[in-house]
Amino acid sequence: MILSAKVDIPADYYIDYLFFTFVVSLVRMRLFVLSRYLSVSAVVLCTAACSIEQNTITSNFFHNTAAHYNGYFYAREKIRDVEKVILKSLDDDHNQVLLLFPQIDTTLAKSYAKETEEAIKMASISIQRHPNSKWVYQNYLMVGMARLYDADFPEAIQTFKYVNTKSRDANLRHEALLRLARTFTEYQEYAKTEETLLFLSKEKLNRHNTKRYFLEKAYYHQVRNDYDNMVRNLTLADSLLSRHDRKSRIYFIVGQVYQQLGFGAEAYNYYQKCLATNPEYEIEFYARLNMAQVARLDDSRDVRQVRKQFNKLLADTKNAEFKDKIYFELGEFERKQNHQPEAIANYKLATKAGKNKRIQSNAYLRIGELYFDSLRKYSLAKAYYDSAMSGLPKETKNYDQIQKRQQVLGDFVKYTETIQLQDSLLRMAAMDSTALQHLLDSMQQAKEKQQALAAGKKKKRAATASGNSSANNTFLATATTGTSDWYFGNPSAVALGQSEFQRIWGNIALEDNWRRSGKAAVGGVTSNPVASTDATEAAPAANDKTLETKNLASALFAQLPKSEKQKKEALEKIETAYFKLGDLFFLQLNERTNAAESYRQVINRFPGSEYEPEVLYKLYLIEKERDPARAAQYAQQLQQAHPQSMFTRVMLNPNYLLETSAVAEKQKNIYAEAYAYFQSGNLRSAQEKVNEALALGETGFVPQLELLKILITGKTEDVTRYQFELAEFIKKYPDGSVTPYANTLLAASKNLLDKIEKARGIRFTQHNEGTYYFIVAHKVADKLTDRLTAALELFNNQRFKDKKLKTSNLVFDETHALTMVSELPSRALAEEYFAQFKATDAQRVTLSSYKFDIFVITKDNFQTFYRTKALDEYLTFFDRTYQKQNQ
Repeated sequence: MILSAKVDIPADYYIDYLFFTFVVSLVRMRLFVLSRYLSVSAVVLCTAACSIEQNTITSNFFHNTAAHYNGYFYAREKIRDVEKVILKSLDDDHNQVLLLFPQIDTTLAKSYAKETEEAIKMASISIQRHPNSKWVYQNYLMVGMARLYDADFPEAIQTFKYVNTKSRDANLRHEALLRLARTFTEYQEYAKTEETLLFLSKEKLNRHNTKRYFLEKAYYHQVRNDYDNMVRNLTLADSLLSRHDRKSRIYFIVGQVYQQLGFGAEAYNYYQKCLATNPEYEIEFYARLNMAQVARLDDSRDVRQVRKQFNKLLADTKNAEFKDKIYFELGEFERKQNHQPEAIANYKLATKAGKNKRIQSNAYLRIGELYFDSLRKYSLAKAYYDSAMSGLPKETKNYDQIQKRQQVLGDFVKYTETIQLQDSLLRMAAMDSTALQHLLDSMQQAKEKQQALAAGKKKKRAATASGNSSANNTFLATATTGTSDWYFGNPSAVALGQSEFQRIWGNIALEDNWRRSGKAAVGGVTSNPVASTDATEAAPAANDKTLETKNLASALFAQLPKSEKQKKEALEKIETAYFKLGDLFFLQLNERTNAAESYRQVINRFPGSEYEPEVLYKLYLIEKERDPARAAQYAQQLQQAHPQSMFTRVMLNPNYLLETSAVAEKQKNIYAEAYAYFQSGNLRSAQEKVNEALALGETGFVPQLELLKILITGKTEDVTRYQFELAEFIKKYPDGSVTPYANTLLAASKNLLDKIEKARGIRFTQHNEGTYYFIVAHKVADKLTDRLTAALELFNNQRFKDKKLKTSNLVFDETHALTMVSELPSRALAEEYFAQFKATDAQRVTLSSYKFDIFVITKDNFQTFYRTKALDEYLTFFDRTYQKQNQ
């Protein structure tokens, strides 16, 4: 049903009102005669005219008059009251393009629900009492508008459609369709909005509806962020606007759009037109401010002229409440001139000159952007981004991107500070002691100068505060109230203060006398701060500075990378930081230019880096669209240097991963067969199936296949090999999905053997015969594996060539590795091999400077030895069993 409100009103109300209107109409027609007879006749006539069934001139006049002034009039007044409330709800951000119309808000609708309900009542009563009047569909239109403003969009749509279908008045039907288009826009049924507006474009509209058509179409394009079409429709509506259409606001919006689209001259003209309409003061102020932004700057005189305009705005007492905005726009002006220090200074003034949180947040944001994009001071950028996000409205343009940058800035600070610190330490490590000391002295002098400057500013502020006690008292009174004006009640100000403090003083412990230059002298020197002379006070200060310099020097010396290992570690930190920084730019922020710069640092500074394949591939992706020639260079470099890399395969075949998925599915099917063989004890068939699956290629399912292969090894070979393979698997796939299971298997195996060993103790058996290994146990840190392997192979070829001995390496524990010769078939040969190598090794200069242990061991004892890691115990056993018997 279109109507939902039914209210019974006494007939006397209508009779009295109609009598009055009838009398007025008689006076206008000059037919009124003051007589009792005519009065009584008029009452009787009016009573008869109240009948709905009557179709006389008198009846029509009565119903039209009553429907108009007794229903439609009051409903329209209520709708106008609602529109005023909605207009007042506009929270304009003049930094963004203003909304042409306020958006319908369900929360706000609750505040004027009484007015819309009253409008519906009055219009509904009029329709029910006077269904034959010519104001029926105008009343329906009021009902539709009330439901639109109530955010009851489905009912509003039905009402406007009803008016369009039933009314014979073309203008009223067009108005209903215009309201219908607005409802579809608010309801986000954009396809239906376009359909309605397209229909109206083919209709012949009167002047009022034509203007309304252009405005509704402009609003639709604004909601869709199509500012080009928005401004086209607003300019078409220009000649049709009247003084009641808020022309100044529309002209200002057009100027804003032209300014945003880069048409400065057109924007300037519309701002002038806005000022010519005598707008409200806030619009006038921002129009003048924006005119300064779009003014032509052909030479330095124009720049100076714009600055004069800003200074004039600042000097005008009427603009006192807008000073923060003026400073912000002056910062914008300086930023566009690439005057970064001046821009930052004005943005900072904007944060302090007013209480507008939106302007304050935008000023913090601009400072953060300058520190991030131009100055690359990420620590300061983080502080200002944090302050900006604490008050930045979510409807701000690119809000999600700004929030993303703020969230990753902590990582930016970590990586960039790592690069700066390690580079500085490497440079200082390369200096001689004299140059390094000179550098430290310069750093200390710069710090002292900064401290003196900060102290001077503090003293000046204190003097200013003492000279203006009334202002100071006001500040204190405000601060004690606990409002947001208080420093510690403002999270943005506190965050900024903390950042500035750390930048100047560094990370200092929370303690008394935290200024190290002001702490008491060390060494038992005491003084009375009141009674001491200047000379006695100066000595501790000088000692403090000397001590501070020494502390700084010692702290830096302790961090300097002196050994080759330390230098390598420092370079690895820089390499990783550049790679992670590139990923932040590329994957998190989609800032490709900055990402490419970071990635190129990895390639140029660290040839052969472990990140090189991935970096080359990402550089290829970055340059693929903007510089195809450079992208081809990266592709060629990747293909030549890393032909087997997964990144090369993906670059050559974008469907590689999909195809790999298909291979992985085949591997899964084969794995199921292999596992069934494994469970049934058919280990040979299981091994063959695993090898068949692995031969299909590298996929994400390979770790599962390799783990099954290790399980088969555990059942076919000794436990030492099983544990070793599990440990290697865990190293190879530290983050794999089945790695936790591998850890569990390894731990279970070790625990079982430990329990067995504890139950019987570590026992090495004395075998006279059997297979032997010759072992060299050496420290991992000495990196002797390659040299020992080469020495043993040479020794084998020279002394035991006919025995066909094999050399291998094995990790023993965290500190030791084993280089092994296998297999020596008898004890006699093992002892002979041991004696000859020991005699030969003493003559080898390359190995004699290192400490390592050599011994022979049976295959059975080796399993116990490797499992229990009992190196010292076996050496004792070896000395007792083999060495003493041979002495």
